[in-house]
Amino acid sequence: MPMKEVISSIMPTAFKKQKYSSIRSECLSKGILFEDPEFPANNKSIFYSKIDTEIEWKRPKELCKVPKLVVEGVTCDDLNQGELGNTWFVTACASLALEKKLFEKVLPNLKEQEWDERAEKNKYAGVFHFHFWRFGEWVDIVIDDRLPTKNGKLIFCHSKSRNEFWSALLEKAYAKLYGDYESLNDGRSADALVDFTGGVAEKLVLTRLDLNDTKIVDQLFYKLKESCDNSALMNCNIECQKTEVGKELPNGLILGHGYNITKVLESKVEKKLQGAVGNNTLQMVRLANPWGIKEWNGPWSDDSPEWSKINKSEWEKMGLKFEQEGEFWMSFQDFMNTFTNIDICHFVNTSIISIKKTWSEAMFHGEWTVSGRNGGNDFNSATFLSNPQFVFDINGQNDRVMVSLEQHDIKPGRQELGIQLNTIGFQIMKVEENRKYRVHIVGEKVFASEYSKSRSVFGIMILPKGRYVVVPTTTSSDELGPFMLRLYTGSSSGARELTMECPSNGCPCAANFVLVSTVTIESCSELEIPPKSKVKTMDPYVKIICEGEKVQSIVVNNEKNPKFGTKATFYRKKVDQPIIVEVWNCNTLVDDYIAEARIEENGNESGISKELQLFGRKKEAAMEKPGKMKIHICSSNDLQYL
Repeated sequence: MPMKEVISSIMPTAFKKQKYSSIRSECLSKGILFEDPEFPANNKSIFYSKIDTEIEWKRPKELCKVPKLVVEGVTCDDLNQGELGNTWFVTACASLALEKKLFEKVLPNLKEQEWDERAEKNKYAGVFHFHFWRFGEWVDIVIDDRLPTKNGKLIFCHSKSRNEFWSALLEKAYAKLYGDYESLNDGRSADALVDFTGGVAEKLVLTRLDLNDTKIVDQLFYKLKESCDNSALMNCNIECQKTEVGKELPNGLILGHGYNITKVLESKVEKKLQGAVGNNTLQMVRLANPWGIKEWNGPWSDDSPEWSKINKSEWEKMGLKFEQEGEFWMSFQDFMNTFTNIDICHFVNTSIISIKKTWSEAMFHGEWTVSGRNGGNDFNSATFLSNPQFVFDINGQNDRVMVSLEQHDIKPGRQELGIQLNTIGFQIMKVEENRKYRVHIVGEKVFASEYSKSRSVFGIMILPKGRYVVVPTTTSSDELGPFMLRLYTGSSSGARELTMECPSNGCPCAANFVLVSTVTIESCSELEIPPKSKVKTMDPYVKIICEGEKVQSIVVNNEKNPKFGTKATFYRKKVDQPIIVEVWNCNTLVDDYIAEARIEENGNESGISKELQLFGRKKEAAMEKPGKMKIHICSSNDLQYL
């Protein structure tokens, strides 16, 4: 991890260079209450599109006698939305309230910041601070505690207890981050959860899935179950027009309101209970309603007949139980048929010392610019490879890979209507095993994310052993701006950005590179185990050798006619020397050399395919050996061609 990230994880960056401890100490020494010059108590901090002269800014002590940050613990049903249309933010706050450790990360030093009327020494200075994770680092946001009110009541997010203020102050800090309260009208809860946790956001739109396909349904269920088991924070909602937000459906759910997913359960029903339950397996989802109004009234709701089929203790043995107020259960089928969007915030464990699965993380910051890296998202266009390129390796037989591409959704000093987001996504291609420089001819595309005009795009895939390049793009080369790419693999991937087009020729007195060649070893046929070998199975692999550089293929088990598809690119000074391809048989102790092929022809930019006879080496160099090899080679004197 770069030193900047280590420091940031320990000591967040002061937003707008405002240091909480310094401000608090100064106010206490002067006996004054903090008034934030960076987020003043005026209309500009609330709206960018209108003026409301009825709003008064008041401190908590002007609204109640004994204000508190938290009253009797933080719960997910503490919240009221207020006049803003930021249900997404309120839903994320409800998820945050479910996780004490995460809450204390966002609201640090809770005891120190809490009002304490009994303290001998006054420590209240009207200043509070919150931590948010933004674009790769934690930031510390300082605010004063003047809050927008009408008729002596808070008009935006607030707790049900009149003297509890954590949610109102948290919302103010978040509004300061975005420039004003009105900018919180539109968003996704997954993005807010990333800001609260530093996790990775995944957004699922169920209406885009074929839910009549049982395979897709199973994949979705187990995806949600695995995410839940790994402590991901998950929310869901029913999408609707803005004018319909808050409308109650006949099933008791509210359009546009978010619900927290607190459990995804698959339970086997004991044989003796299957008759009463009516099934041998139950797939269930438990949700929490942070709004404290109306609740699901369909199957498995609180008073539905499903619960009376067997006694409560039997249900609890199967895992169907409640852990807090406001929770309810739904069958997975009803869940899919009801909700349209699911937001997931994955926590990626990168700790070296952990009993849970750990991930290797690589994080990069880049920018799509007019004169620099920017080429649109058409994989087959001439400009696609003008985009930024990041190379990584899969070292095991295969590995699960997660990629998150994120763009800024806040423009510094922005006071304009709306937020101009690019439509972003990424594509991954398989490249040569020894690719060191930027790619100039596209490789095999192995993954393409969706393209979305949103803050982040997420993809998860399983890739076999090899080297890959991920290309983050916008849809058009006219779309510009900074981005952050995060790559997670099960083992170290050696990920890095490819910046150089080709090797430099360096000292003029030394021999220069004059040719670049890409070799593909497609297959071998009719291989035979060497007579002196102590093994009886053929598990071949190849080594491609050019001017001292070696590239090795995967092992193809138990195959005398193996297909490899192994590629390597070499920058060459001695073009008259053949490229050697050795064939080996993998053994437990010492591998057996079988034979080799010599690629004498360099081909051209279009490439040539050849079938080569295998020969021995050293004293047997002129002796033919059993077997043939199919190869393809292309070469160019332009070192930036391949």
